[in-house]
Amino acid sequence: MKYRIKLMFLVIADSALLALSLLCSIYLTDGRIHQMDWSWINLMSGIIFIAFSNIILAANKSYKALRRYTGIREMVKVFQSILLSSILYAVVDQFLMVNPRPIREYLIQGAIAVLFLCSLRAESIVVKYKYKTQSKFNRKALIIGAGDAGTIVSKQLILSDREELNPIGFIDDDPRKLYFEINGLPVLGNRTNISQIVAEYGITDIIVAIPSASKNTIKEIVEIIKTTSVNIRILPRIYDVILGRISADEIRDIDVKDLLGRDLAISSTADMEHFLKDKIILITGAGGSIGGELVYQTAQFNPRRLIMFGHGENSIHQIEMTVREHFPHVAVESVIADIQNLDDVEQVFQRYQPHVVFHAAAHKHVPLMEHNPGSAIKNNVFGTINMAESAIKFGVDRFVYISTDKAVHPINVMGLTKRAAEMMIQYFSLKGATKFSIVRFGNVLESRGSVIPIFKKQIAKGGPITVTHPDMIRYFMTIPEAVHLVLQAGALSRGGEVFVLDMGEPVKISDLAKSLIHLAGYKPERDIKIVYTGIRPGEKLAESLFYEEERSMPSSHPHIFIATPKPIGWERLLLDVKRLELAMIQQDPSQLKQCLETIILNDSTLSSPP
Repeated sequence: MKYRIKLMFLVIADSALLALSLLCSIYLTDGRIHQMDWSWINLMSGIIFIAFSNIILAANKSYKALRRYTGIREMVKVFQSILLSSILYAVVDQFLMVNPRPIREYLIQGAIAVLFLCSLRAESIVVKYKYKTQSKFNRKALIIGAGDAGTIVSKQLILSDREELNPIGFIDDDPRKLYFEINGLPVLGNRTNISQIVAEYGITDIIVAIPSASKNTIKEIVEIIKTTSVNIRILPRIYDVILGRISADEIRDIDVKDLLGRDLAISSTADMEHFLKDKIILITGAGGSIGGELVYQTAQFNPRRLIMFGHGENSIHQIEMTVREHFPHVAVESVIADIQNLDDVEQVFQRYQPHVVFHAAAHKHVPLMEHNPGSAIKNNVFGTINMAESAIKFGVDRFVYISTDKAVHPINVMGLTKRAAEMMIQYFSLKGATKFSIVRFGNVLESRGSVIPIFKKQIAKGGPITVTHPDMIRYFMTIPEAVHLVLQAGALSRGGEVFVLDMGEPVKISDLAKSLIHLAGYKPERDIKIVYTGIRPGEKLAESLFYEEERSMPSSHPHIFIATPKPIGWERLLLDVKRLELAMIQQDPSQLKQCLETIILNDSTLSSPP
C-alpha cells in the first residue's frame, strides 16, 4: 500500500478516534450524550479540536513514523501533540462557547485522545506479538541479555515477517530485571537457569545479545549453552562493525573465535598511521591468510602505494579486487613473481622502491614440508635471504619478517627453515641501514590449511573428526588480531628485535574439535566421532614462543613482548648456510635436514659479522 493511502487512512482513523474521545469525555462528565446541544457552534468546536490535533501531529512528524516500529518516542510525540491541541482548543472554546465547558472535561478529553491514538499506533506490534507467540510452527528463541541490544533484537524478531524465530523471553544476570517484561517478553532467569529454561520452554535457538561483553564472558555463556544442543547465534562485536566487516544489525552464528576466552588486543593506531601513511608498502605472500589481512589492514592507513607480491595469480587477483572495492583511493599494484628468484625480487625492489616490507611468504604445511625439504629450504630460507639482501641493496627503511612458534626448538623441516631464516634476519640487521625485525606468533584461526576449516568440513560430512593426539595443545589467535599486532610491532621496531605476540593460554586441539561439534548442534562421540590418528611426522605435542636463553622483556604495547636474541656465531652461520646451499644440489632429504639442524645448533661462539 502506497504511503499516501496509508497516510489518509491513519488521518481518518485519528479523526474518528478524536471525535470519539470528545463524546467519551462528555459522557464521563455528565452522562447525557443523547441530550447534547448539536448546534453548529458545538460542531465547529469539535472540528477545531480535531483539526488542531491533526495539524500538530503532522508538524510533530507523527505521521512519518512507521507503525511497525512504533516505540516510546512515537508515543511521546502523540502525548505532546494532543496536550498542545487540547490547550489551544480550550482557549478557543472559551471565546466560541456561550457556556464554556469545565477545565476537567478538556483534561479528560485529552487523556482519552492520547489513549486512543497510542493504542492505534501500538496495534501492529500487539497483533504481531500475538501472532508470533501463538504460532505452533515457529522455532523458539531465548535472548541472552535484556539490555539495549536484547531489546532491539526482541522487537525485531516480533516485527519480522519471517516465522522462523519466535522470541520466548530473556536471560539476564541483573537481579533487578528478573520477572519483569520487555516488549511483552519476560526475563526468565540468569545464566545459571539456561539449561532448565531451554528444557521447560522447548527452546531451539539462543541469541547472545551482549555486544559489549568480553571474550571471557562470551566463552562462559557459550560453555553453558553448549550443554543444551540448541542453535547459538551472537550479535557482532562493535570492533567488527567499525571495521565494516559486518553490519550492525547482523546476527551471526557463534564461532570458535568466541571460545578462546580473550579479547582482541586492539589498541590505538596512531603509531601505525605514522608508520604506514604515505609510504610505499610491499607485502609478500599477499594472497595468503596473513598476507591478505596485512594488505587489508595496511590499506586503511592510506599508503602511497601498496605492492602485493605473490606467485598465486588467483589469490592475488582476489585480494586486489577487495582492496579496490573497499579502498578505491589507495594505489595498488599486483606482482606475480617468486621470492626464490633473486632477479625477480631485485627487479621488483628497483621498480617500486618500497619503504616498508612485510615478508609473509612461506611454505608452512608441516607434514607436507617434511616430505619436501628442498622446496621448504628454497622458499623459506633462500627466498628470505633474497628479500633481505634486496631490502639492504635498495634502501628499504623497515623490514618485518613473519615467523612462527614452530621456529622455537624446531623438530620439523618447516620449523627448522623458519628458525634458519630468523637467524639470517638477525645477521642482516647488523649489515646496513635497514631496520630488520622478527614477529613470532602461534597458530591463527581459520587460516588456510589450519585445523578449523578441516574440522568444519569433516563435521559437514557427518564425521569423524580426526585429531592427532588427545593432549596436543596449540596457541591460537584470530587473523585480524595477529595482523594488527604485526603492524604495531613494525611501528615499534628500531632494528634487530624479535617481537613475540601475547597468544594467551594454549588450547587443546581436542577441545576445539568438541566445541565445533557442539556449535554445529551435535553431541561429540554420540553424533560426531572423534578419531585420534597419532602424531604426524614433524609434529610436537606443544609449541613454545621463547627459547630458554631468550629473556622476555615488555614493550610499550601490552600484548607485544621482546625476546632478547640468542647469541649467534656469525661466521659459522654463514658457513653452515653455504653448506646448505651446496647440499641443495644433491637434494638428499636426510642431508638437507641434517644441514638445517647444524645451522640451528650453532655453538653461539660470538664473533663480529663478516
